[in-house]
Amino acid sequence: MDLTADLTSLLNKTDLQVTDQQIAKLVGYVELLDKWNKAYNLTSVRDPREMLVKHILDSLVNGPHLNGERFIDVGTGPGLPGIPLAILYPQKQFVLLDSLGKRITFLKQVVYQLKLENVTPVQSRVEAYQPEPKFDGVLSRAFASLQDMLSWCKHLVSDDGRFYALKGVYPQQEIELMPEDIELVNSVTLQVPELQGERHLIELKLR
Repeated sequence: MDLTADLTSLLNKTDLQVTDQQIAKLVGYVELLDKWNKAYNLTSVRDPREMLVKHILDSLVNGPHLNGERFIDVGTGPGLPGIPLAILYPQKQFVLLDSLGKRITFLKQVVYQLKLENVTPVQSRVEAYQPEPKFDGVLSRAFASLQDMLSWCKHLVSDDGRFYALKGVYPQQEIELMPEDIELVNSVTLQVPELQGERHLIELKLR
């Protein structure tokens, strides 16, 4: 299995600009995820080739729509979308937040082995984490409903910051039920090569 060739081929179907060095790091991440997954059960996706589509590309396509320099990936799990985005944007800072120790242990190993200087793994429950300064963007992928994301994460975002929810099908009902003090800024329909199903990025802010 040539993951480098496979990932290069997938990236060629997008508009993303990714260097050979970044591709090598993304493949290195998938190899670490595959290795650790056997003991730690970090993702239900078992096939590294599938991880390229469902984890790497699915994270990277959100990149062009993110504004700011400092981001927090809430409920990051094995580092998604935070690790792929941090590799794509080495000039931006990413805090990866998760309450499970085994995930943070894995992420610290990823940071060490891939020499990611812009990633900080943090073990904490989201409501207990008090950042200073606050973040330009709060990312969540398969974390919770929009309502839960907003009520748990409001204290993490700066005054003009954004919430970025990575969703599958467009969450029409969740958007209709949003609190009065939240504004829908943007909704982007994303195309992920070879992925079955829809993908949407929902961008929100405090009024």
